[in-house]
Amino acid sequence: MEAYYPAHWEADVVLADGGTAHVRPIRPADADRLLAFYSRLSEETIYFRFFGPRPRLSDREVERFTNVDYTDRVALIATIGDEMVAVIRYDKIEDGEAEVAFLVEDAHQGRGVASVLLEHLAATARERGIVRFVADVLPANRRMTGVLRQAGYTAESRFADGVVRMTLDLTPTETSQEVTAAREHRAESRSIQRLLTPGSVAVIGASREPGGVGHTVLRNLLAGDFAGPVYPVHREARALAGVRAYPSVTAIDGEVDLAVLAVPAEGVLDVVVECAEKGVRGLIVVSSGFGETGPQGRARQDELVRIARAHGLRVVGPNCLGIANTDPAVRLNATLAATIPARGRVGFFSQSGALGTTLLQRVAERNMGISSFVSAGNRADVSGNDLLQFWEEDPATEVVLLYLESLGNPRKFARLTRRISRRKPVVVVKSGGVPAGHAAPVLGLPDAALSMLFAQAGVIRVDDLTQQFDVAQLLAYQPLPAGPRVGVVSNSDALALLAGDACVTAGLEPRPPVNIGAQAGAAEFGEALAGRLADPEVDAVVVIYMPPIPRDAAGVAAELLRVSAERPGKPVLATFEGRFGMLPELSREGPGRDPGRGSVPSYAAPEEAVRALAHAVRHAMWRERPMDHPPSGGGEGTAQARDLVHRTLDGGEGPVELDAALLLGCYGVRVWPSPLAAGPGEAVEIAERLGWPVVVKAADPEAASRAGTIRLGLSGPDALRQAYADLSAQLGPDAPIAVQRMAPQPAVPAVINVVEHPAAGPVVSFGLGEVTARLLGDRAYRLAPLSSGDAAELIRSIKAAPLLFGEYGYPPVAVAALRELLVLAGRMADELPELSRLDLDPVLVGESGVTVLGARAVLRNPSGPRLDGGPRRLA
Repeated sequence: MEAYYPAHWEADVVLADGGTAHVRPIRPADADRLLAFYSRLSEETIYFRFFGPRPRLSDREVERFTNVDYTDRVALIATIGDEMVAVIRYDKIEDGEAEVAFLVEDAHQGRGVASVLLEHLAATARERGIVRFVADVLPANRRMTGVLRQAGYTAESRFADGVVRMTLDLTPTETSQEVTAAREHRAESRSIQRLLTPGSVAVIGASREPGGVGHTVLRNLLAGDFAGPVYPVHREARALAGVRAYPSVTAIDGEVDLAVLAVPAEGVLDVVVECAEKGVRGLIVVSSGFGETGPQGRARQDELVRIARAHGLRVVGPNCLGIANTDPAVRLNATLAATIPARGRVGFFSQSGALGTTLLQRVAERNMGISSFVSAGNRADVSGNDLLQFWEEDPATEVVLLYLESLGNPRKFARLTRRISRRKPVVVVKSGGVPAGHAAPVLGLPDAALSMLFAQAGVIRVDDLTQQFDVAQLLAYQPLPAGPRVGVVSNSDALALLAGDACVTAGLEPRPPVNIGAQAGAAEFGEALAGRLADPEVDAVVVIYMPPIPRDAAGVAAELLRVSAERPGKPVLATFEGRFGMLPELSREGPGRDPGRGSVPSYAAPEEAVRALAHAVRHAMWRERPMDHPPSGGGEGTAQARDLVHRTLDGGEGPVELDAALLLGCYGVRVWPSPLAAGPGEAVEIAERLGWPVVVKAADPEAASRAGTIRLGLSGPDALRQAYADLSAQLGPDAPIAVQRMAPQPAVPAVINVVEHPAAGPVVSFGLGEVTARLLGDRAYRLAPLSSGDAAELIRSIKAAPLLFGEYGYPPVAVAALRELLVLAGRMADELPELSRLDLDPVLVGESGVTVLGARAVLRNPSGPRLDGGPRRLA
């Protein structure tokens, strides 16, 4: 029998050792696959599952195991290639409870297959109303008890009749979410480590003629002195670049960890299958002709990823520059770039293959080293999120640089960077356009909103590559500043003034500059720098060395390095003869090696140095903020809200309007009633019921957003009748008009919106409700859920924020109450994925609290879990 199951029940997953597998529900057509799987199981594995010997499955058992109803009986399998390697199932016992059991092929035990299958089965069970799993386990079956206990769910166990009965409450807990995140981190990090630390590399498609793509990668691998064997693959040649060649990857004598594919796009899929047969663990596809060429190429690209992941391989590319690892134990240059920067402390990810060579050249020109480099090209599989997982724990990487053209999973990106940025700065250039072949960008959000979401996660966003390298020079080699106070040491009055002006423009606090004169030498510079570093009123120092006649540059550089090394707690930046790079390397001829921690970065102009310093100051301030967490959800109000949402949708897809007052009431928020009035007489009746004074206003949301569509302070029937008549004439006779009691004054009107974004998930935005603020688009954005700190930053992020804090003649208002309302809106968005839109407009922020005067809620049934929600999966 064939039955329906949701498409999101299928997923590609990364296993604990970095390999991949495909998870999907079992089907009747899997009977032969199940029998083959069972034949490979050991007697012990079978005994632990069935509590006795069972050398083979009967036809009846095979039919039962492969025919499920996807509701009361569900089974998921993990496949690698065409083979089933594990199966997990539940069978409903009673309402809300099901028995769970799983089997993992012996050869794949210990790879985390059972753990990831349990995550997925628990998610499917919750969708089907199952809240509890029970499992009977033999005491000696420590692997199964370990999987169940280590999942992070609330677990109970009892021993009776020689069997341990374990019960798991499937309600997600903070512990279960932490377990999932930790396993995801280890698995994805390991998958990148396998790519960057191969023991051997095959170059498939290397040509005889120099200048070809494959030949270039082969030459660069050899020139970089890769630590392991390199295998050229060519159907006819016996040797390439002086190295023995093989007619196919399967003909290679030794193991192959990494394969670089430089064959025409039409032949890539066949080569991927050959690599899988050989046991290759990772692929770099430098070939073009995929998603960037149109629908046919995109289909080929999708099939490339499907085949690779199904066989346990990760893919970098296609249409990429390649990857590099400067670790002396690896020495990997599997790129099209002949020159790779020296060993350093910067990890670099670029989506652009075309820009990759230029980027690496610029890094080398600045005498910065890199730890590793990945060019993802079309980013069909390996993404910046994968590299973030790897660099987080990589001891050789201290700063992460990302050049992004698209964001496939911005919610996961924000989650990872918020954690990583506490230890390692993440500097991002996000281009405006998205080349063909890439995943879709974050649509529907203004660029300013994207910058704010980056800032929420501690990401340093810069405008261009020059700024990215400027900031990286500082962060990789100097400490973070403790504050915004900047000392300037200069031998030029004019340049010192420029530096001071740049500080003010960047929001820094310049101290009076120390001008030591045009003829100053090493001793004078050293003494002045030492004085500024010793000053408790200075957090960072910018040194300007621009002599009218160059002399003793090496001596000045050495003195600056000596003094800064003796007082290492504050960052030192320089404009050294108008050159960019690193001291001491700039005082030598030609490019050098990575200069090491404590080296002084130099910039072409003081303004560039100050701009980089300002980014570092803001990042240091972000790190100093307490890392508070959103409040925990759940409770009676949440249950009531979910029940209201489900009853309103009633199984439909939506969109459906919900009575927002009822929804907010579940969370204890009152929306002031605003009944519609069909005429002036009814308006007066409503006012008598609500209490005077009242307002009349346009009830249509679009009309209400325009100026002049509300009449305030109506304290009697005559005034109300006249206001109603005037507003009806302005809006039209059929326009709906509402009556509402007048809110306490003085107050500042505000607007809170929540939108479920298809890629970013729930996004909370905030701004003032005055017409000027609306016209200027003065809004701020954050990802939900919000902590109290997030909400406070959201309020302060708008340009009109001073009006809430008693400035410009406005009285101070209850910002704390506004902050609580924002936190609640974020919590609602996080807890209710069906909440497509929530508008609180207007919200009056008064001296003693907030009043919600208008609210609108729209529901839509999601087609699947949020991108960063649910069990682990590859996007």
